Amino acid sequence: MESIIIKGGQVINEGKIFPADILIENGRISQIAPQITRGADREINAEGKHIIPGIIDDQVHFREPGLVHKGDLYTEPRAAVAGGTTSFMEMPNTKPPAITQAKLEEKYQAASQKSLANYSFFMGATNDNIDEVLRTCLLYTSPSPRDRG
Repeated sequence: MESIIIKGGQVINEGKIFPADILIENGRISQIAPQITRGADREINAEGKHIIPGIIDDQVHFREPGLVHKGDLYTEPRAAVAGGTTSFMEMPNTKPPAITQAKLEEKYQAASQKSLANYSFFMGATNDNIDEVLRTCLLYTSPSPRDRG
């Protein structure tokens, strides 16, 4: 993966605006500094421009599987990235809905092949899937430091 350096922009981050260069290596920001002198495969001149962190959209409805005529896990993240949204969290209102671990995993697998953005998915709760919801809570909840002894 190519390295990229963004030179001379005004970085907006953590409530501050400051001049800085940004170095991106392996698809991730590796350095932010007033002046980065090392070279990169590609250089972007950001003089006179503002650089902001990517936006997280925590409620999207992309509709894959089952309703891909409305949107899918390739086209909708692509449009999001074009507008500056780098991460999304999708609702479970698909056909079939994501109300089991298996359906949730299918969505993660599909996104890993298609999405240009970072992703996460909500699992839906119904009157009939309390066991799945509780299992999800146990899978993704670590004990607090107090519980670890």
